[in-house]
Amino acid sequence: MGLLDGRVALVTGGESGIGAATARALAAEGAAVALTFYADAVAAGAVRDAIIDKGGRAMVVHADVGDEALVEQAFATVTAELGLPDILINSAGLNMSGVTVADTELAQWERLIRTDLTGAFLTSRAFVRGLRDTRKPGRIVNISSIHSVAVRYGGADYCAAKAGLDSLTRTMAVECGPMKIGVNAIAPGMILTPMNREAVADPQILAAAREHIPWGRAGRAEEVASLAVFLCSGKADYMTGAVLTIDGGLTLEQALGA
Repeated sequence: MGLLDGRVALVTGGESGIGAATARALAAEGAAVALTFYADAVAAGAVRDAIIDKGGRAMVVHADVGDEALVEQAFATVTAELGLPDILINSAGLNMSGVTVADTELAQWERLIRTDLTGAFLTSRAFVRGLRDTRKPGRIVNISSIHSVAVRYGGADYCAAKAGLDSLTRTMAVECGPMKIGVNAIAPGMILTPMNREAVADPQILAAAREHIPWGRAGRAEEVASLAVFLCSGKADYMTGAVLTIDGGLTLEQALGA
């Protein structure tokens, strides 16, 4: 018996990184899993096939989470094939541009906000509407970031989007509590995923980063996925509106030496 037997999960950005790890972890606990992808159909298919090879149920859906019509279509497709989703993992996202506010083009700002924040709004709205109509409980887990509070030079687009995601999480927790839809967020620190490709590829960059992490290493996507599984399970039934940091103590280093 898995923690999530009989559940149906939709994972956005499920083709790589935290999304892929979470899709696999949810399936390992018995959930049927649909994962959305935007660009890499091959990677998404590999995650799906790995789940099916282990006896799970999985499907992939191509969707731009920032497109209202495509989000609605994705939910309809998943519901028809797997059943109504009662778990939503908002993991789709773009990384910070590295460009200062003064030099950021409006198109870049809007592109990132549309994916990292508006996308979570659109998927969460569709998810809650489906559960509200059937009076079924559910769980939303938003993948935020420590950079919602620990800002980075050149990261205004990303930091603002993640701060907005934290606020969306708390607001929806208040609104959805009476419907027994729990809404929480996970704020990872440095996790070795394609989003941190420089540290993955360069041992010197990784070693320099580790010096600022009290735990002495970067995190793994599977560790974030395990936390997501817990938040979606009955073990976390009374938790809602929380933003949980998983960063090896990295954010505690902010003021040291100042």
